[in-house]
Amino acid sequence: MEITVFLDRKLSRRFETYDRDQDGYIDRSDFEQAASRTTAAFGLSDDDLRAKRFQEQLLGVWDHLSAVTDSNDDGRISLAEYKKGFARGVLGRPEAFDDVYVPYLDALMAVADHDGDGQLGVGDHVRWSRALMNVSEADARAVHARLDHDGDGLVGTEDLLAAIRAYYFSEDPEGPGAWLLGPLD
Repeated sequence: MEITVFLDRKLSRRFETYDRDQDGYIDRSDFEQAASRTTAAFGLSDDDLRAKRFQEQLLGVWDHLSAVTDSNDDGRISLAEYKKGFARGVLGRPEAFDDVYVPYLDALMAVADHDGDGQLGVGDHVRWSRALMNVSEADARAVHARLDHDGDGLVGTEDLLAAIRAYYFSEDPEGPGAWLLGPLD
């Protein structure tokens, strides 16, 4: 897979959202803490089944990412390893991506979607975006507005999946992948 200038910027931004402690690496604890922050943001205790499932799925994303990018087996991933992993085709094709991300997104929606209708209002979208990925409130609101194609104030699971997929696979600077995590530097 070719790492274009645009994809390079998106990968750098995503790495930054994973590396909340800004130590230059992502590791399992970054994912554990992200899971805890997210479930706590929605008032779930650690023993809540939705919280447990979300943590399990997020750690599954870590396990997959680590297995294919941690080239020196030190238990952490540098930005260079992260980008090299993508160049080697870590995500492969969109269908393989879905194998990892669909169950993860389903678990996230079980946490964030209080009424279980498969839709998120702006408040819940802001809450998970801030807790999980440290996206600013203003940026999360703007993302929600762009994903709310019919203007009903709700964003569905399919809209989120399409945006996440586009983040990694689309070169459209105006598409949802261009701004999913806020503006790209």
